[in-house]
Amino acid sequence: MKAIAQTLGVSRSAVQERLKGRSRPRGPYRKVNDAVALPLITALASARPTYGYRRITALLNRQMRESGAEPVNHKRVYRIMKANHFLLARKYEIRPDYGHEGKVVTMRSNLRWCSDGFEFHCWNGEVVRGAFIIDAHDREIISWRAVVNAEISGSEVRDIMLEAVEKRFGTYQASALIEMLTDNGSPNTARETRIFARQIGLKPCFTAEQRHLRSLRAYAQARLRPRLTAAGCCRNAGIDRDLDRGLQRLSPPIGPQHALTTQVSSGSGCNALRVSAEMGARSRSNC
Repeated sequence: MKAIAQTLGVSRSAVQERLKGRSRPRGPYRKVNDAVALPLITALASARPTYGYRRITALLNRQMRESGAEPVNHKRVYRIMKANHFLLARKYEIRPDYGHEGKVVTMRSNLRWCSDGFEFHCWNGEVVRGAFIIDAHDREIISWRAVVNAEISGSEVRDIMLEAVEKRFGTYQASALIEMLTDNGSPNTARETRIFARQIGLKPCFTAEQRHLRSLRAYAQARLRPRLTAAGCCRNAGIDRDLDRGLQRLSPPIGPQHALTTQVSSGSGCNALRVSAEMGARSRSNC
């Protein structure tokens, strides 16, 4: 008996019970009073099809108390409703494929763009916050926006997306699908932003802040820092000096094709943003 039980992978007691005919087949758990509660539950579920088992239990127990019967446990109501397919369908939310894993850098341009934000504290107490889109291959800042004493909104993120597509492709639609890698900030993950990105040929991808993404943001800050320094607007700029020097040594040469345009919204701000067009013209003349 022991060898047979070990071969079958069952216990000896189970084999003996089956040989003697005393084993009972297992089935769904039932109680005697289930037949009394089932018609009441069926009537309540038919009258209120949007109610779950919790509400059905409350209505059933109200009827039970009025008739002098004992209330029913909500677990029992759940079991009866599940056996008779009266339960509501669960709400499953499957998140689309917005995750990003792997390397940020690409082998050629227009495969992956990265977007992030930063802020500068001015001497007059104003805070300038900016957002930009940079190519992960050639590190060209395609488009950017800056606001004064305000937060970057979803509409401004959508504006720089459209401007980046127009600058690179000359139209409002990208010729090929481009990954748009951002963080999980609310302006980037908003439903309107995700729908708009799909409409213009961008694939939204969200990831936690990583080392290479931080370096791209620091590189953008280093590109914009000289313009703010000219107007005395770089106090507490929030960028590491060693990282700034390293990026300036390793960054590609900045030519006229990398000149930034003036794009400032909401308010006057500091003078650094006002003179960005003039600084861009000087850089063109010096090249």
